[in-house]
Formats: sequence, structure tokens, C-alpha cells
Amino acid sequence: MAYQNLISELKENILYVTINREKALNALNKDTLAELADVIAYADKTDEVRGVILTGAGEKAFVAGADIKEFSDYNGKQGEDLAKIGQNQVFNAIENSPKPFIAAINGFALGGGLELAMACHMRIVADHAKLGLPEVTLGLIPGYGGTQRLTQLVGKGKAIEMITTASMITAPAAEKIGLVNYVVPQPDLISKAEEILNLIKQRAPLAVSAAIKAVIAAVNNNNGYATEIEAFGKCFETADFKEGVSAFVEKRKPNFSGK
Repeated sequence: MAYQNLISELKENILYVTINREKALNALNKDTLAELADVIAYADKTDEVRGVILTGAGEKAFVAGADIKEFSDYNGKQGEDLAKIGQNQVFNAIENSPKPFIAAINGFALGGGLELAMACHMRIVADHAKLGLPEVTLGLIPGYGGTQRLTQLVGKGKAIEMITTASMITAPAAEKIGLVNYVVPQPDLISKAEEILNLIKQRAPLAVSAAIKAVIAAVNNNNGYATEIEAFGKCFETADFKEGVSAFVEKRKPNFSGK
């Protein structure tokens, strides 16, 4: 897949997506968001993709925010549309994807960049990186789900503190409050994400997707228990369930087909 602002490569069932605007600190402009929407849709519908690693070009920034110049003269309705379209096509699309997305945070993750990372199912951060939601310094609030996902991840008090002070936090502090899964040295960032996805690749694909759906239903107050029960039942109808049980009984490794 050829993009202007992304580098996308599929290797060994992992889709590597790099936001490639290093000179602009990988800021999210309209074109980049459109390309992200396209690559997310590709990951969703492509069986060969078992997981996605999302990162930024260079070592300075994952994504240092949105491209402010593009919306500096917007009115209220245009601002609402900006948030709605971005959330539906990119941020919510990542969260609701049946494929696990891991954000490999290689540097600053600020504003829309942190919101993008929080939309992913897991976050790994380089030890030098800093994270924050500085929108109130512009007279705005986070508009791509940041108020919601940050609260889900770190709790109401810490979320309000981070958003209203606009303060950046360090990678170790982010791990301490549960904002990220792991902090690693910069050279180990992608390999740690690969380590997790390589474990996931050994599991039943349909069950992995069902588990993600159920967990997301829980955090979004979308009747998580009912979602879990329904998804649990559907798993019994899959060939992977039969293979998993047979492999367990026969004391061998399962060979899942994703069917």
C-alpha cells in the first residue's frame, strides 16, 4: 500500500504502520487521518493481518498533536464535525478493530497523538518519551476521545489533573498510573511490541477478536456482560474451538485456522 504520509508494511502477519511526517513531528493533518482510516479498514478486512504496530518516524515524536493550522479558523459546527469524523473513522475504528493494535510510542505523544495511542489496545513507550494532552493551552479540550479514554485508563482524578494542567508526564510516570503497558529502551520498542503480537498470533484468531470486543464493551458501558455471553457462545461454533479442545486432549500445540 502506497501512502504519502504513512509507511505500511505487512511482515509475518504483523502490519507495521509508521506515521511518516518526521519534520512536522508526525502531526495529524487531514491527509494523514484519511490514510490512517484506509489502513485501519485494510487491517480489519485482511485475514493475513493478525495484529498492527503503530509508531512514528524518527526518535523525537510518536505524534506531537494535530496540525493546528488546518482548523485555526473553524467555527463551532466545523469543530464538532472535525471531532466526529476523526473519532468515527480513525480513533473509534482502531478501538473497535477485531485486530489488536499496539502503539509503539517512540517519542512525544501529545494531544491527538496521545489520543491515537490511547485508542490502541496496548501501549509500549520508549523510556525518553513524554505524554500529555495540552489542548487547554489553545482554549480547546481533547476532541478525539481523550477525555473518555484517559479517564478509563487512569481514573477521574488523574485524568482531570492531566487535562486541566496540560502537563506532560514521563514514560515511567505513565506506566505507574496505568496509561501504558511497558516502558522500554528506544532500541527495544518495536521488538517488545512484536513479542506481544507473536504470542497473540499463537492463539485462536476469532477468540482474540471476541475477547477484544467484550473488553471494549466493558469500558464503554455497552452491556459488557451480555456482549461476553454472546461472544462466548459463538466461540463454540468455530472450527478453532474444536481444534483447541482436540489439541488440549491430545497434548499438542493447536493449529488454528481462524474459522
